[in-house]
Amino acid sequence: MPQGAASSAGRHSPADPRNGNSELRATRDLHLFGQGALNSELAFEGKAASNILQHTTPSDGADFDPHVDPSGKTLVFASTRHSRYSHLYLKPTSGAAITQLTDEQANDAQPCFSPDGKRIAFTSDRAGHWDIWLVDVNGRELTQVTNSPQPELHPSWSPDGRQLVFSRVNPGSGCGELWIAVLENPGIKRLIGEGLFPAWSPTGRQIAYQKARDRGSRWFSIWTIQLQDDEAMYPTEIATSSEAAMIAPSWSTDGSQVAFAAVRPARIDRGDSPDPRITGFGRSDIGIVDADGSGLQSLTDGRAQNYSPCWAADGRIYFTAKQADTETIWSLRPFSPQPPEKPLLPPFRRAAQIPPHDES
Repeated sequence: MPQGAASSAGRHSPADPRNGNSELRATRDLHLFGQGALNSELAFEGKAASNILQHTTPSDGADFDPHVDPSGKTLVFASTRHSRYSHLYLKPTSGAAITQLTDEQANDAQPCFSPDGKRIAFTSDRAGHWDIWLVDVNGRELTQVTNSPQPELHPSWSPDGRQLVFSRVNPGSGCGELWIAVLENPGIKRLIGEGLFPAWSPTGRQIAYQKARDRGSRWFSIWTIQLQDDEAMYPTEIATSSEAAMIAPSWSTDGSQVAFAAVRPARIDRGDSPDPRITGFGRSDIGIVDADGSGLQSLTDGRAQNYSPCWAADGRIYFTAKQADTETIWSLRPFSPQPPEKPLLPPFRRAAQIPPHDES
């Protein structure tokens, strides 16, 4: 993979990197684009989260890349639990039964439910290079959307289900590019800008993505662009830190907030550049920010390596957590203080702030 692709937005390894196979180690790099082996405080406000739940149990392999269907009832994820290759699996968010969706001698990763919940877009190397594919939730009707020697990664659906935005790694510049494919005519694809791991807003007007400060840098921040008449306009940086790389955005269902992973470097090569390069990673936490760039919060405390967030319809954020040698899927609910049923004070007086509480 090109420089800057060694640390993905939490899009994980389809294989155990310790087995010495260079091809599988390169496959692992797919999920690292700006995030990596994950220890220290993040530079934004910590905010506790409630109702932390574990959705998959440790196995011989790893579970990663969670995504939840629009109903909030079904979880899809990638896993190496049954093979050295990563395959896609389905399970109820509140149940234990797991159904294997794909089973090829190839790696499938980064699944994303369509807005109607009937199809899943994902990244696969089954054609010899990383491309975007579609499959029905019953495992049938497999369709290849892209076919390029350049790595094409991380699909995200438009709200009407007619288009996909994805990222492609330009081998010449080493930069990530944002592309849109029209599913009714997959031959139509258009470049909309520079970036990686895009997420299409449920409102349809914005796309969030991660972008490096300069070419080759792994010091990422979270950006949004506005879509107007098929044109991408007004690139806006909404989450950045001098202490962490911010990656892998995921929108809340109302489009008002963005979840992401914040990765703190363990080693920095400052050299002579004003923008130092990250050469190692310490820890990763899940954070959120309002779509206008305010309200930056950290939701996890760094006790595990947390990445690959996905915001579900019930307000929970699903993510991958790595603890020791296990990688499993968890979820949490950000604290959202609720107003009292009756005013504590008359309307002409200012009520005291209500502290956060568990809203389960």
